[in-house]
Amino acid sequence: MRAVVFHGPGDLRYEDLPLPEPKDGEVLVKIEAALTCGTDVKTFRRGHPVMIPVVPTVFGHELAGTVAARGRGVTVVREGDRVVPANSAPCGKCPLCLAGRPNLCDDLLFLNGAYGEYIALPARLVEKNLVPIGQALPPARAAFAEPLACALLGVERGRVEPGQTVVTFGAGPLGCLLALAASQRKARVILVGKPGWRLARVRALGLAECVENSADLGTTLLELTERRGADVAIDATGRPEVWVQAVASVGKGGTVVFFGGCAPGTSIRLDTRRAHYEELTLVGAFHHTPETIRRAVELLASEAIVPDGLITHERGLPDVRDALELMASGEALKVLIRP
Repeated sequence: MRAVVFHGPGDLRYEDLPLPEPKDGEVLVKIEAALTCGTDVKTFRRGHPVMIPVVPTVFGHELAGTVAARGRGVTVVREGDRVVPANSAPCGKCPLCLAGRPNLCDDLLFLNGAYGEYIALPARLVEKNLVPIGQALPPARAAFAEPLACALLGVERGRVEPGQTVVTFGAGPLGCLLALAASQRKARVILVGKPGWRLARVRALGLAECVENSADLGTTLLELTERRGADVAIDATGRPEVWVQAVASVGKGGTVVFFGGCAPGTSIRLDTRRAHYEELTLVGAFHHTPETIRRAVELLASEAIVPDGLITHERGLPDVRDALELMASGEALKVLIRP
């Protein structure tokens, strides 16, 4: 089979590899669609010791496909079934899993290999995080299940409720998915982004009220919220200075969700008076859970959330590097990779 292999930062190779043979409990999936992700861009540039602890490895982690073969003992799917695998599987045994926080599992098993013709899914992932899908769900839309599941966890951590005003910082794919997830909960969503092509695209898609991030942002958000501030603010940029803006944007009793991961060693200053007297809630949101993966598939299948407009380009496997460079330069939101 052909696949894109990550050998280290900046080193992607399009190679011939043996077709994987599924072992006991494993499933071989023929990939129908894969999507690029901002995490892939970061990993391509500087590696990722958590998601890719060993190199070389086949790259990519958002996909949908069809079961091509099963290892012994697999009963959850059959050959020919259409499926979405998550890109990780919790152990189900550690203290955090037992406490209902499987996204923080002490032994979270990560999966890579979306940028290939086939992928072998490990037994734990088959057991915990492989979701069958119906024939009507297009593979390109189904591949959104993993990032949408992360967004669903973000709005869940923000306790988003109908009628609330949610300010989402970042006009990238995850900022948009957070906006869609909050809107699906009947919240009013204001999306803040840098001026340029991507914000214009999001505005044209009608995903949310769009506001440019400028020196007057604080005044603008107060005007848009009748001077109350947002009920919930979610950062999807991973930039400390935007975390500060997110905290400043909420009103009394507001909740701030730190969704975008910042560079190691960075920090922000916090107004302790506001945090205390205005009872601000500051929470992190990381990854997804088996529950949010399944909910994401349900929302995509029912068309309660339709993220198709976030796909701005399409490429084949030999052009994955070009796809990632389009994203890195801000010229693409999501690139669909068709093996």
